[in-house]
Amino acid sequence: MRTTHRISRAAVVFTAIGTLALTGCGGSDDSGKGEPDRNSGSGKPSASDVVLPKLDGEKLSVAAVWTGAEQANFVKVLKEFEKRTGATVTFVPAQDPIINFLGTKIAGGQPPDIAMIPQVGAIQQAAEKKWAKPVGAEAKAQLTKNYAKVWQDLGSVDGTQYAVYFKAANKSLIWYNAKAFENAGASEPKTWKDFLATAETVSASGVAPVSVGGADGWTLTDWFENVYLSQAGPEKYDQLAKHEIKWTDPSVKDALISLAELFGKPSLIAGGADGALQTEFPTSVTQTFTGGDQPKAAMVFEGDFVAVNIAQTKAKIGTDAKVFPFPAVGPESPLVTGGDAAVALKDGKGAQALLTWLGSVDAAQIMAGQGGFISPNKALDPAAYPNEVQRTMAKALVAAGDAVRFDMSDQAPQSFGGTPGKGEWKILQDFLKNPKDIAGTQARLESEAAKAYKS
Repeated sequence: MRTTHRISRAAVVFTAIGTLALTGCGGSDDSGKGEPDRNSGSGKPSASDVVLPKLDGEKLSVAAVWTGAEQANFVKVLKEFEKRTGATVTFVPAQDPIINFLGTKIAGGQPPDIAMIPQVGAIQQAAEKKWAKPVGAEAKAQLTKNYAKVWQDLGSVDGTQYAVYFKAANKSLIWYNAKAFENAGASEPKTWKDFLATAETVSASGVAPVSVGGADGWTLTDWFENVYLSQAGPEKYDQLAKHEIKWTDPSVKDALISLAELFGKPSLIAGGADGALQTEFPTSVTQTFTGGDQPKAAMVFEGDFVAVNIAQTKAKIGTDAKVFPFPAVGPESPLVTGGDAAVALKDGKGAQALLTWLGSVDAAQIMAGQGGFISPNKALDPAAYPNEVQRTMAKALVAAGDAVRFDMSDQAPQSFGGTPGKGEWKILQDFLKNPKDIAGTQARLESEAAKAYKS
């Protein structure tokens, strides 16, 4: 009950996001007053909290699946590490599933020094395969000082710390086109029933209500997880995440029935199911915030990182692009989080120094200032974030402490929860296409999960 109560408190904090967005507090300030310098990534200067060794002449590499603006922002963090240590750090673009990518690199004798791993299950696999190297004392000190226990535990396997969580995500948000809502006379919904009614209102105005990036199966797992956590509750969520209950459980059926109320109405989804299945995540965002009075959609679901994609349009967060918490399907709004963790794949002073750096306030401060990023580092000053909307999301994540629930598919073995065209990703894409087949969807999910958790 204590956990449920703490999630409830966090959900209350998230309700402030919509209010802040409506007041325009999150909009960009053309005068530059009151906003942090995006180049420095800092709301106000702070004394360095991390000591790094001299690494003159050392060459390091970091692999991550990040692309575009997210990659560019992360490279700024690596550049500062280079300045402070004298090392040279190369960013290595990786592909999903990252475990397969890393396996190829390791087999070829060229593993990166550090990999940014987005799934808990993949961290566990890297440790089991003896690829991952334990976190050293200096990086552990940063974790102890700056992170809630939940984030330390997520990076541990059998009591050994293998990962430093650098990035977190609030994956329980609905972003919307303010003009489209205004034209439709729509308001921010708080419950799933109200959300569906709002979608109908927007549809009647001539704009497709919801943009779904169904070409990327991970977005569909996020839809399911938010509905499931809110409806079934945190205990069931934990059980399903560990496969302690089957996917044929009635609680899964209930969540799929709820999701089918949206997926089963083509008029509520931009392009219908076929269009959604051809829409990649970045496009699902940009098409919501382009097109003037007639965008391709009025709403898009995903985490705080949507801000990076909105930045590729002319929309301003807090004025043109606003946000509200994922609606409550059950008693409470859900709070699902995800994250990317740094794991060392090589022994050595350089790799450990980079882990230490990524666990520090200084590194988080640089990335936070660029936007589209939330740090699980509780010591980071919220002033580092570029607008009030993101500050509120970050504060809520930190305030939730150990009560957050990590993305379920990212906790699963990667063959089930993290592989394009397979497992949960593919099955939920099939469900989007045919949301009437609830029993068949459950059976296939259970069959694939059973195989993955045994392997």
